[in-house]
Amino acid sequence: MQPELLLSDNVFLSFVIPCYNEEKLVSLFYNEAVKICAQINEPFELIFIDDGSKDNTLGILRQFADRDKCVHYISFSRNFGKEAAMLAGLQAASGKYVVVMDVDGQDPLSLVPVMLEAVVSGECDCAGSRRVNRIGEPLFRSFFAKCFYKFMKKITDVEIIDGVRDFRLMNRRYLDTILTLPERNRFSKGIFPWIGFKTKWFEYENVKRKAGKTKWSFWELFLYSIDGIIAFSSKPLAVSSLLGVLLFIAALAIITFIIVRRIVWGDPVDGWASTVCIILFCSGLQLFATGILGQYLAKIYMEVKQRPHFIIKEAQ
Repeated sequence: MQPELLLSDNVFLSFVIPCYNEEKLVSLFYNEAVKICAQINEPFELIFIDDGSKDNTLGILRQFADRDKCVHYISFSRNFGKEAAMLAGLQAASGKYVVVMDVDGQDPLSLVPVMLEAVVSGECDCAGSRRVNRIGEPLFRSFFAKCFYKFMKKITDVEIIDGVRDFRLMNRRYLDTILTLPERNRFSKGIFPWIGFKTKWFEYENVKRKAGKTKWSFWELFLYSIDGIIAFSSKPLAVSSLLGVLLFIAALAIITFIIVRRIVWGDPVDGWASTVCIILFCSGLQLFATGILGQYLAKIYMEVKQRPHFIIKEAQ
């Protein structure tokens, strides 16, 4: 049985903050968040989710929770990933309004009051954030990120905007709808627009991390993008089917050519090179299509097993 998180009563605003090896930043975030909440002047709670950190992140969170009743934490038994951490925080949040943001300082806390005002006034159900540039990011990563968003826009039915962040503030209706989606293969950048409702975007210049290094390698981001594509589009399967049809037509044309050549010119010995190229080409397409199908089957396999999204080791 997992530990229960004892939350505050009558909370107006809940902060959901995933953390992974962020001992250098949690104190700084806490101090800045408290200042912002003092400006808002409403009951609040800070819910930190320790995603299996290997440094002293959990120890610092324990100290905060012991001395401040507005601070709570959830600690996973191991690293389950940011999506699981966000889900755990959203499930635990008791506030009328909930904001999700990173602890690294790249999500400006100064935007929270204006985002809250937009949602409270009824202007929108969710206030989202979007970076207008990628200054400070490696060019290689920025290039592929832009390509990913363009690709997603073409193959999915949901609107995934370039530069969108997980940093957003939502009302309770929006949050409760998010929590009705039980899928294991979670891609929040797609889930948020998929449920609909009105979203207002707040743009800002890219902000560098205040300390430490990003926990996302290029390979991890690539795999995460594959998850997003599979979770919100079946068009790759259609593409593989189309390639199969085109390959079949090409094979018929080649067979016709071979038969005609055999009748007209006989059966020359040469031609092994072209035969090998055709075999390699066809085999490559078959493996490519099989790989796409395998990715979908793997995600179905994970969904069918119904394993929990995360396991809580400790909570307060």
